[in-house]
Amino acid sequence: MSVSSTATDVARENTVFRKVVRRIIPFLVLCYIVSYLDRVNVGFAKLQMSDDLGFSEGVYGLGAGLFFVGYFFFEVPSNLMLQRIGARTWIARIMISWGLVSASFMFVTNETIFYVLRFLLGAAEAGFYPGVILYCTYWFPAHRRARVIAMFMSAIPVAGIFGNPLSGWIMDTFQGVNGWQGWQWMFLLEAIPALLIGVITLFYLDNSVRSAKWLTEEEKTVVERAVAADTAHQEVHGRAWDGFREPKVWLMCGIYFCFVMGQYALTFWMPTFIKSTGIEGNLTIGVLSAVPFVAALVAMNLFGRSADKRRERRWHLVVPALMGTVGFTLAASWTGSTALSLAALSIAAAGVLTCAPLFWSLPTAFLSGTAAAAGLAVINSVGNLAGFASPYMIGAIKDATGSTSIPMYVLALCLIVGAAAVLTTKKQVVNH
Repeated sequence: MSVSSTATDVARENTVFRKVVRRIIPFLVLCYIVSYLDRVNVGFAKLQMSDDLGFSEGVYGLGAGLFFVGYFFFEVPSNLMLQRIGARTWIARIMISWGLVSASFMFVTNETIFYVLRFLLGAAEAGFYPGVILYCTYWFPAHRRARVIAMFMSAIPVAGIFGNPLSGWIMDTFQGVNGWQGWQWMFLLEAIPALLIGVITLFYLDNSVRSAKWLTEEEKTVVERAVAADTAHQEVHGRAWDGFREPKVWLMCGIYFCFVMGQYALTFWMPTFIKSTGIEGNLTIGVLSAVPFVAALVAMNLFGRSADKRRERRWHLVVPALMGTVGFTLAASWTGSTALSLAALSIAAAGVLTCAPLFWSLPTAFLSGTAAAAGLAVINSVGNLAGFASPYMIGAIKDATGSTSIPMYVLALCLIVGAAAVLTTKKQVVNH
């Protein structure tokens, strides 16, 4: 094949994948923004809810974390169901059910109801995130996946950028309307998009490349050929059990656990961290809480582009992990200044939130078939147990010592351990 024809093929493939990105990724980003907002808006509700209902820091931390216990138990079955019945129907089911549960938080009156609903929300949402990661492997080869997943996971900082000020505004504006507290209105109003988008999903998503009517036959062939060529090097894993038996899966669980510790410390406790520097007013706290997520949005997309361009994964994951370490360490030392704390939290957010999309290029490089559905779900569910450990740890230490600095040092240590574990992976396995 001539150089010119090869260049033409590459250009044609790039054009087709840009079309696929435009069709799929913005919609999935929208879904994840809604998902993440409904998952972590309890962090903002805490500013009023804890006082109204008499919740201690430990009660809040435990309740926030129980989401991930429900997530853990239902993650693998949910992802296997997605593979069996198709992404369109299953993702729609997930969104509608979590919307209903999220709205129910407006009826919380005591610790028990709070705990039960957080567990049920995790069970309802289980399978969404790893399901989308699995779905992306149907459409994109590995050398395009870090950038695509980074675009998808931009939903996390975007949810923080717009969701935090929105939550603060709702709580201030609707306080007392119809006799309800602002946090009750927040849970109700922010659950509605999940229900609406869940219905739209049934008509918008396609289960496979072959069923996509918006692609021509030639374009379908281009996508299928690229994905097939990408998976040709992988060991075939035909059974779900293979995803559990693979030792590298459990290494990935440990790495992801370390990174998620930092991620959910930020998303659940950011409003509290900002408030502790002396800031008052829910809307003001919401606006300031958005700043670190702006830094994260820029960093995660820059690192994602660089990782795909250079086809290098490990150091592109280690560097942001160490950024998170520096950010948390500085934040622990600068608690007396809002400006310095915000700068440190911005460094931490840029590092920690960048780790998540880049991490998934590691396990998707060696898992395939049914084992990928099980393996990705195992990694996500076990790793996300850090979403239970992190807020509970912070709440317990804060209750015991009154300090937010000690938990930040613990989080910094977790990120160092995760970075070191990444370097134990073989670069020839993950860098392609």
